[in-house]
Amino acid sequence: MDSTRRCLYALFTCWCLIAGLGTSFAKNRDSTRRFSAFPFPVIYYAPETRFVYGAGGAFTFRFKRDPTTAKPSNVIVGAAYTQNKQLLFYTTFQTFYDNNKYYFYGEAGYYKYSYYFFGIGQQDIPKELYKVNYPRVKLNADRKVLPNLYAGIGYQYENYNIAETQTGGALEKGMIAGSKGSITSGAGIQLIYDSRDTVFYPSNGWFGQATFMNNGNTWGGDHNFNRYILEVTKYQKLYKRVILAINSYNSFVTGNAPFQQLSQMGSNKEMRGYYQGRYTDNNLMVMEAEGRFPIYKRFGGVLFANSGALGNQHDFIRYDDIKFTYGAGLRFNVNRKDHLNLRLDYALGKNTSGIYFTIGEAF
Repeated sequence: MDSTRRCLYALFTCWCLIAGLGTSFAKNRDSTRRFSAFPFPVIYYAPETRFVYGAGGAFTFRFKRDPTTAKPSNVIVGAAYTQNKQLLFYTTFQTFYDNNKYYFYGEAGYYKYSYYFFGIGQQDIPKELYKVNYPRVKLNADRKVLPNLYAGIGYQYENYNIAETQTGGALEKGMIAGSKGSITSGAGIQLIYDSRDTVFYPSNGWFGQATFMNNGNTWGGDHNFNRYILEVTKYQKLYKRVILAINSYNSFVTGNAPFQQLSQMGSNKEMRGYYQGRYTDNNLMVMEAEGRFPIYKRFGGVLFANSGALGNQHDFIRYDDIKFTYGAGLRFNVNRKDHLNLRLDYALGKNTSGIYFTIGEAF
C-alpha cells in the first residue's frame, strides 16, 4: 500500500505539472493544422523496478499532399531509466498516407528490464522475478481495398535474452518453453475494418481487426507457433459528449510458443488492473466497456469494467474462471484538433490493482 501511495503522489504531481505546462504549450499548437508535438515526463512506480524516470513525446501530423480532413498520423517516442538500473527505449507509430489509402503502424524498442513469472495456465506458482534484455520490432503495412476495409501484411521480431532467473525457480530449471531465451520472428496477414469518426477519440463507428501470424524457423525464429487475434470495438455517443466504448479482444496461440509469446491477461490496454502476464495461457478472451465524459475544459474522465478468461488446447476457454476488474481514470487533452489524450487510470480487481500513465486511449 505504501508503494501505491508513493506512486499516486508522484503521478498526481506529474499530472499537475503536465496540465499547467501542457495547456500553455497546446494553446500555441492548436492553430498548427498539419503538425503538433507534446513532450511529457515519464514517471511511475512498480515493485520490480521501483521508481521509473524518463521523457517522451507525442507527435501528430498529416502529409502535405493529404487534405486536412485526412486521418492524423501519430508517433510516440520515449526513454526511461529505473532505480534498479533498467533501461527502456521505445517508439510506436500509426501513419495514414494518400488520403487514408495506405495505413502503416507498428513499434520498435529496446528493453533492459525485469518481469514476474507466475506460471502457465492453472499451474500457479509463487511469482519469480527474472531479468531480460531484448529488442522488439513490429511492422505492418495495409492498403484500402473497399470503403473502410484495409488488407495487408505484418512482420514481428524479438530476441528475448533472459539474463537472470530466480534460484530454484521454474524458469531456472529450463522446463518451460523459452525459459533459456528465444528468438521470435514471424510474418502474417491482416484485415482491418475502420468506420470510426476520429482516430484517437472516436464517438461513433466500428473498429475491427483480424490477424494471423506465423512464427518459426521459416522466418529466422527458434520456436514454431501461430497466433490468431480478433479484436472488435464499437463506439456510441450516448448524450452530447458522453461516449460508450465496448471492446472485445481475443488471442489464440497454437504450437510451441515461448512463454512470453503466449496470450497474457493484463496490460495498460486489456484487463487493466492485472499485471501483464499474471495469467498466461494459449487462449484469451476479454470484454471491456468504458464510459467517457467531459469534466472541465481539457479534462475528461472515464469509468470502466473488464472481464476475461483463459484456456488451452484441452479447455478452449474456462468460462467457470472469469476474472473481473473495474476502475476510473482522468484524461487531459493535449491536441484539441484530433483529441489526443494523456491518460491516467487506476484499476482494481480481486487481490490486484494497477496504475497506468500513458498517451492515448486503452481502445
